[in-house]
Amino acid sequence: MKILIADDSVVSRHLLDATLRKWGYEVSVACDGIEAWNLLQADDAPKIAILDWVMPGLTGPEVCRRVRERSQDKDTYTYLLLLTSKSLREDLIEGMESGADDYLTKPFDQHELKVRLRAGTRIIELQRELIAAREELREQATKDFLTRIWNRSSVLDILQRELTRGGREKRPMGVVLADLDHFKDINDTFGHFAGDAVLREFTRRMLACIRPYDAIGRYGGEEFLIVLPGQDLQGATNQAERMREALAAEPMSIDGSERTVTCSFGVTSFLPPDDAASEKLIRIADDALYRAKNQGRNKVVPLSAKE
Repeated sequence: MKILIADDSVVSRHLLDATLRKWGYEVSVACDGIEAWNLLQADDAPKIAILDWVMPGLTGPEVCRRVRERSQDKDTYTYLLLLTSKSLREDLIEGMESGADDYLTKPFDQHELKVRLRAGTRIIELQRELIAAREELREQATKDFLTRIWNRSSVLDILQRELTRGGREKRPMGVVLADLDHFKDINDTFGHFAGDAVLREFTRRMLACIRPYDAIGRYGGEEFLIVLPGQDLQGATNQAERMREALAAEPMSIDGSERTVTCSFGVTSFLPPDDAASEKLIRIADDALYRAKNQGRNKVVPLSAKE
């Protein structure tokens, strides 16, 4: 755990530094309030800070206020401990109201400091656990449990957002519906565990083909929706063809045997100033996908939104 010491007293800094290093902490040192504030704004800022109350530039309470104001916009928490020679009740209340978590009076007692830091470490660890739990819940709410790509509602939200952006920026956007060919046969022949493995491998190959700002989501079963910002009908068709080839070119190992898995793709695009709703584009892409299936599968069929 990294701790910041901010104190304009050389003696006090050295004493704190030696004590904290003896306890196994990593220590950063600031000689005044401005330097402390700059260090606490860094990406790798210490999560615990021991701030002297009276310092040049910014006082300890002023640094506390700035840290708390900044933390409202950031997903992080810094445990702030004020070190003060003030003992009046009004002063201590002022310090705590500035955003400090706790305080120690000078000269500090090492055992008391250790207890305060232990409490601070627990608070930081609890915050990390809360963030991790929240991110896990967010992942579960937005990602497909099997393939770990966007789920249906999330990819539809992305589609609508990109449509709005495309209309505002006057740029096209491609929409692709992909459906694995004869997927039921795979499940019936090899079982659902093998089918799940095929879906995961399909997802891996598709992710390797698309750009970082494209989006792919599981639309339902073995059907996938792909959003391609900036792609007109020809560009989206070319992209779908690359994905089709990436899947068909190399067999998959299914339950110990090699089998070529293919996919059909229906493609359309939004081209400003067209006024295309997401439902309309999906319906057109679905019509194109239906044509690809009827033409023998393992095909890419484009269909203009104006047709």
